[in-house]
Amino acid sequence: MEKEMSYGSDYKPIPATSMASGVGIEVLPDLYCHTVQIVNINLVGNPETNDFVLVDAGMPGSVNEIITATEARFGSTSRPKAIILTHGHFDHVGAVIELVKHWNVPVYAHELEMPFLTGKMSYPDPDPTVEGGLVAKISPLFPNEPINLGNKVETLPTNGKVPHMPKFRWIHTPGHTPGHVSFFRESDRALIAGDAFVNVKQESLYKVFTQEQEISGPPRYLTPDWEAAKNSVIELESLKPIVAVTGHGLPMTGELLSQSLEELVRDFDSIALPDYGKYVN
Repeated sequence: MEKEMSYGSDYKPIPATSMASGVGIEVLPDLYCHTVQIVNINLVGNPETNDFVLVDAGMPGSVNEIITATEARFGSTSRPKAIILTHGHFDHVGAVIELVKHWNVPVYAHELEMPFLTGKMSYPDPDPTVEGGLVAKISPLFPNEPINLGNKVETLPTNGKVPHMPKFRWIHTPGHTPGHVSFFRESDRALIAGDAFVNVKQESLYKVFTQEQEISGPPRYLTPDWEAAKNSVIELESLKPIVAVTGHGLPMTGELLSQSLEELVRDFDSIALPDYGKYVN
């Protein structure tokens, strides 16, 4: 029931933004990426129909922006068939409760994310000591308590299919979180990577603001399992995606994407893995 849904007691808007905030990009005819402050949401589906989904749910306090972007893309009476989550960090579920109430749609996530989405367990604390920039230092200020979506959240099918995304399959890409997933479509090699890797160095406040494009590993201050994170990047690179949208940073395509992913796999320990931090072995 809706009355069971709640955010953690530390839920609050975060005054961080980027130059790309409010900008939407049609990456493919049926893949639209919109930046909410410092994080991306994705609308997957042809705008000539009303058959689409929302992937991830933005920052705290962003409900009106997400609804406005959705209606601009699909029409004033539109609503997605579902909200699909790559994972449950605050910047990917920031408006999910308001959106569920507004649209009356289900939410799907990997079964290993369920404790963090049903009020049972908090993620490991952010690491302000990890090698990186100012964003890492202020990460303890970010909301980290679990939200509770009650019976509105369902597990993704075990067969790899994604509800209402018929040509995509979900891929378990843990490391950043235990149940993190990415989505891949073989027909055009389109990848929605979430935070398995990102297209901006998320620890650097300057690069977050300017959205300077470079492939990096998952955000360091919120990644507790680096061995799993590396294996997830290796698996995604092996798919040889042609276009990739990530949770942070501008979409990347073509040769730049392939070369950058190959470099990330080859040099993961120097590019992505921090030299120090409480989650670094």
